[in-house]
Amino acid sequence: MSEVLENVDFVKVPTMITGTEEQDEFIISNNALGIIEQIKVENEIPADFKLRISTSSGGCSGMNYSLGFDSEVNENDVVLNAGNLSIVTDDHSLFYIQGVTLDYVDGPSGSGFVFNNPTNSHTCGCSH
Repeated sequence: MSEVLENVDFVKVPTMITGTEEQDEFIISNNALGIIEQIKVENEIPADFKLRISTSSGGCSGMNYSLGFDSEVNENDVVLNAGNLSIVTDDHSLFYIQGVTLDYVDGPSGSGFVFNNPTNSHTCGCSH
């Protein structure tokens, strides 16, 4: 069983990948957790649904991340726990959420979920 480390601002979720270290944990802000719970309540999403995180290549601009709710856990999925929230991701995407922080921001430019990946580097200016 993995231990979830909690802080005032965020929850660190071990990915359970053999050989990983603390900096490889998936991090989710308490603000994002609150908004996710609010979305579930407002949309009457059943309690047993998990937050699915998936990734796809964004070309030279890094990774694309997707969020959604899912009741299914497939054979190649991994379930992680962040407090009361269960997160499901496929074993391929699991490697791309290591060290990533999911936050929810609300500011003058708009609001929404933001994935911060400190290892993402933009290598060209093609905007893809």
